[in-house]
Amino acid sequence: MLVSQWIDEHPEYHAALSDVDAALRDMAQVDPNKDNPFLHLSMHLSISEQCSIDQPRGIRQAVELLTHKLNSLHDAHHQAMECLGRMVHESQRAGRMPDGEAYIACVQRHATRD
Repeated sequence: MLVSQWIDEHPEYHAALSDVDAALRDMAQVDPNKDNPFLHLSMHLSISEQCSIDQPRGIRQAVELLTHKLNSLHDAHHQAMECLGRMVHESQRAGRMPDGEAYIACVQRHATRD
């Protein structure tokens, strides 16, 4: 149900997701100029799940603040995705555990920035 809600929020992906074989073929071809609907939707799901269990602790409040500021959960997720992507990238590059505190601080900055 959660997946279908986020798919509904992204009509630009409906065509790509309607043909499973084509979607699987497209996944094998990396194009830096083209969105990856599976990555994008999985990030929505990750943030939704993180908020549902408040893990890392504080992410729920940070996303709620951002949602209130933007008046849109969808837009808040997109800004939180930038922070989540940065955290994962920095963790992989440095070979260390993801820094949940830096991730939350990043989302909070988005929520308090003018």
